[in-house]
This record gives sequence, structure tokens and C-alpha cells, in this order.
Amino acid sequence: MKVNRLLIALIAVSTLLYLSVTGSYKVLQSDSALEIVDFSLSNPKINGNQIPSNPDKIPLYGDLHVHTKYSFDAYIFGVTSTPYDAYKYATGEAIKHPLGYDMKLKEPLDFYAVTDHGFYMGMVENYADTSSEISKQEWSKPFHNLNRPENITLQSGPERANIFSSVLTQAIIQPYPLWHPRVIQAWLTKNLQLALTSFDYDIHKSAWADVANAAEEFNNPGKFTTFIGYEFTTSTAVEGGNLHRNVIFNSSNAPIRPWTRIDSLNPEDLWTWMDGLRERGVDSLAMPHNSNGSNGQMFEVETFRGNPIDVDYSEKRMRNEPVVEITQVKGTSDTHPLLSPDDEWADFEIMDKRVGSRPPAYSMPQGGYVRDAYLRGLTLDWKQQGNPYKFGLIGSSDTHTGAGSFDEENYWSKVGILDGTAQGRASVPLTDERIDQLTQYSAAYNQPPSTQKIEGRTYADTGFEQWGASGLAVAWAEENTRDSIFKAFKRKETFATTGTRLAVRFFAGYDMNAIELDSENMVQEAYAKGVTMGADLFASDNQTPQFLVWAQRDKNGAPLQRIQIIKGWVENGSGTPHETVYDVACSDGLVVDPLTNRCPDNGARVNINDCSISDDAGAVELKTTWTDPKFDPTIKAFYYVRVLENPTCRWSTWDAVKAGVTPRPDLHQTIQERGWSSPIWYIPEQSKIDINIL
Repeated sequence: MKVNRLLIALIAVSTLLYLSVTGSYKVLQSDSALEIVDFSLSNPKINGNQIPSNPDKIPLYGDLHVHTKYSFDAYIFGVTSTPYDAYKYATGEAIKHPLGYDMKLKEPLDFYAVTDHGFYMGMVENYADTSSEISKQEWSKPFHNLNRPENITLQSGPERANIFSSVLTQAIIQPYPLWHPRVIQAWLTKNLQLALTSFDYDIHKSAWADVANAAEEFNNPGKFTTFIGYEFTTSTAVEGGNLHRNVIFNSSNAPIRPWTRIDSLNPEDLWTWMDGLRERGVDSLAMPHNSNGSNGQMFEVETFRGNPIDVDYSEKRMRNEPVVEITQVKGTSDTHPLLSPDDEWADFEIMDKRVGSRPPAYSMPQGGYVRDAYLRGLTLDWKQQGNPYKFGLIGSSDTHTGAGSFDEENYWSKVGILDGTAQGRASVPLTDERIDQLTQYSAAYNQPPSTQKIEGRTYADTGFEQWGASGLAVAWAEENTRDSIFKAFKRKETFATTGTRLAVRFFAGYDMNAIELDSENMVQEAYAKGVTMGADLFASDNQTPQFLVWAQRDKNGAPLQRIQIIKGWVENGSGTPHETVYDVACSDGLVVDPLTNRCPDNGARVNINDCSISDDAGAVELKTTWTDPKFDPTIKAFYYVRVLENPTCRWSTWDAVKAGVTPRPDLHQTIQERGWSSPIWYIPEQSKIDINIL
């Protein structure tokens, strides 16, 4: 052992001497994750004084979770769309799905961010390119010519699934020997990726630069906003808990490379890196997503290393993660029926599997949903450990085709080839031909059966039926620019939707009842008299606050059915957490029952045969002021809004209707599209020292 260590030391010293003599040492030193690059264009789009601005703020709708060909999983499943294609899609153009059909939005978005996986960004495409140097390694052969047009077929799906689940893992775990110069270079530059034979730093940086350059090319202040960003794809070392985050930057300045799971699995190290960039003038935000698939580990009551959470940890987390993605294609993370048994709307787009688990493994709900996280945050705060879960809410898609699918009627897929058809999504029965193909696949790759029988019909057994056409991030911003939208994220004046473009305002204060709800000055008065979503409301002489809430329907969606306010609090004496759901505004002139806190049924119905909906029920807008009937001025609490539309057909039902078959019986046939505001936190008198660190 001593001889080996001596040998490694001699090699290291010799290498350092060589680098010093050749002048390469400084080059290597500068090539780190903290090196800043200005990706701005030489001739950027500048609208100057033409940028419209509204001091009362406008809702801007976007998607901050988009993958293209540079993501290892997207490319494996046939996606060849570029970041440029993704931005074309967001601005209203049609782009092609890997299976050849058009993907197009009903109306353009206001902002968008391509967030390809930082982990192995751009590498798989080069494994497939037989002209590349890295493709000449033996382990790369299964990837060769993977996405030539003739190879992007539905029949290739099973082979691609095997490459993803088996081949990829073996391909990327290819380190150089400890004495190799690349290992020493990796150590010197704190860039551990360099120590892997499967990794080419130039390819990686080129892909990252292309992601950044595409964002710069399409950023159009006042009209369409883009952000340079990527996904930090990490997990717990045991039990496979998803800890994924998307990271976006506030300007054209960004690091030379993304920080990835190879640098560290620990999200706390990501925050340290972000703090380091912030000291260099580059601000960024990390946005956790798919907490529902984290096996209860996204919102833990201890740190990644198992230490107690303290105030420093809480402040660091909130400084870097002020918003969380509550809904996307892999399910909704509001709450779970096991966590909220008294919430009739808790069983909504639940994905109960851990993200990426092979074979699929159950994901523990506690610690994996945002409402539970809010309660945990109050509990930790009650224990004087700070509140690391005082975050706002957004939605996004997590599309891996470059094109978010937000519309239940036209849901095309998340992944690409695997779920690009109704049969692949398991929403309609398989044909005999597809049953034979999947049976052969299972035998060829020694996999468990990939089909299932449900009431005499055979469906694919993929888990994709748990996915949904969701969601959107919405920012209340003065103007459609990077600066304005980024500031909205920082102050958490944001809300999430399942893809619908409804709008919701939420205010709290001590004089809200004095505001005339039909006044054209309602919003200005609400801002003047109180605080809005994402903020703290401090106690004022034991007064009882009032909440003002307003919602407006999506012109292309279903009418509104009700507005709810969800309250959570912790008992002062015991630290016991509680939650309650209040209906506060009903459609069709209906009145909330004070005994049940629920609106009566408004009679809205869906015709499952053709997915038509009631045209005589629901509201264009709902607004009201509300007072908590059980308000206690001494208890910290949070309040957030959930807006529900009338029921409509779920995407799986739409698939069945289009195919002319009966909807799958074990799936929800309808859904209620919805939106969630960021909370308002009430802070009692004795806690006025508490501050919003953002």
C-alpha cells in the first residue's frame, strides 16, 4: 500500500512539474466550475423603450424544465430536437416528434428554458456518431447510429429501453487508472468528470455552449424571455430517492460548465457552488422537482449527511431554492391521500413510483409533497432550527422532446418513442402485433412481462399511465424580461398550473375588507394595503387579517368551479402540525356551507363518449375576501390558494375516444385542472425578528 501511494505521489509531482514548465498549470487551474463565460450575442435583440411595463404586474406563462437531444435519456429514446427547436416551439412554431407527427402549442408561451441534464450533457449523441473519437471505444457500440432516421422506429423502443436501463450504466462507469494524467487533471481542476474514459470535456462544453447560445439567440426582451439553465440530476446514495433540481441563471453570464452529480451527489454542495457564483456576480436559482418520486427524501428533517437541520442550513437552502415545481408530467406533488385524508381533491395525478427506479419501486409520501414540507418547515421553525421549506410554487413540463405537452386533448408524450403513442402510454389496449413484440422483448432481454391484463384487455405495463399533461410556471412580473421574471421567482410571487392558463391573485392584510372588489383599482389597493403571495404577513396588534383572492379562467379551458384556501399551522404547546382546506368562493352563485366549508355541487358534467363538457355551469372569474374562522394571532401559519376548474376529460380518456375504444377502467376518466398560488406566511408578534431572507 505504501509503495502504491508513493508511486501515485511521484506521478503527481512529476505531472505538476511538467505542467509548470509547459505553462499548462494555470490553464488547468482556471478551467473550473466557477469560471464565468459571457454567452451574450454580439448583436442582441434590444427593444429599448418599447418594452411594455405594468406596475400592477401581469401573469407570464412559461416552462422551466425542458430537455432536448443533449440529455442522455432524451437522445436514447429518439429525440433529435435541438435547443433551437425547443425555443421555436415555445414561440409558436410546430416541431416534429421522433415518431414524425407535429407538436404545436395552441398559443405561444411567454418564457422558456432548455434545461438539459448537466450530467453527461451531449455525450450520448457522440457515442452514436461513428465518426467521433469517443465512439471508437468498445462500450460505445450499442449506441452507434442510434438516431439515424431509419432507426427511429416504434419497434426500436424495447432495445432503447434496454440501452437506457442496462447498457448506459456500464458505459459511463469507465474510469481511467489512478496514475493516468487525466485523473491528475481531474484532481487539479476539481472536475471529476475528466477521470472517466466515457467523458470528453470539449464535447460537454460545446453542448453546454449550444444550450446557452440558443437561449441568447431567442431571448427577445418585452416579447419572449429565455433563461440559460440545466438540470442537476442527483439522488440519494441509498434507496434511489430523486433529488433533481433545475438551475437557471439570471443573465447571459453563466459558468463554463454545469455542476453535476459527478462533482457531488449532495445538493448542499450545489448550493455552495451557486453561492460561489453569486459572489462573482452571477445569480441563479435551483428548483426542486418530482419530490413525489423522492421516496420522502426531498423535504427531509435532517441534512443530506444525516445531521440536524439548523438555521444556517435553512437560510442557505432558501437563498438558493426559493421556488419548487409542484406539478409536471411525472405527477403532482401538492399532497397525497395518505397525508391529507380529509382533502377530497388530494388524489390527483399521483405518481407513486420513485423517479427512474428499475424495477419501479414505491415512493414514500411523507417528505415528498409540498404541503407536508410546509408543515415540516413550521415544525422545524418551532424547534428553532429555521424553516428550509418556505418556498413558492411553479409548474413545468419535464418534456424530453423539446415540446411541453400541456393540453389534455393533445397530449403527445414525455419521453419520445416509448410513450409517443396511445398504446405506448398504456391508455388504449395493445394490438396483437404489439403484444408479440413486447413478449419477444421480455424474452430477449430477460425482463419481466411488459404487458398487463385489465378486465380482459391487454395494455402495456409501463407506468406511463400515471403521467400527466402538465404543467406551467407563472410569474407576476412588471414586464417580460429576464430581470423582471427572475425577481418574481426570487420574491416567490409565482403560481403553478396543470397546463391551463388560468390566473390567480392572492393578498393578505388588515384592511382588505375595505377594498371594493369590482373597482378598477382593486389590485393597486391590495398591493398598498397588504402583501401578496410568497410574502410574510406580520402580526399587527392582534388584529385578524383578511385574505383577498381572485381567479380568472383560461379562455381556452373549462370554467372555474371553486377557489380554496389551504391552511397549515403548528400548535404552540406541542408542535403538532395541522391542515385544513376551506372553500372560499363558489361558481354559479352558490354559497359555501359553513358547517362543511365546501361549495355545493355546481352540476358540471363531462360526456365521456365525446369529452364534451357542460356549457351552463362554472364561472369566468371568482373573487372574494375571506377571514380565517379559527385564526389565532399567536400561531404561525401558512395559507395558499388552490383554484379548481370544472371537470374535463383526462388525456387517457381523450386517447380512448380518438381510438374508438372504452376508456381504461382503472384510470380516472376526468380531471379537474387547477392552479396553486405560492403561500402567504403569517408571523406572530413574538416572531417579528423573523425575516424573509430573500
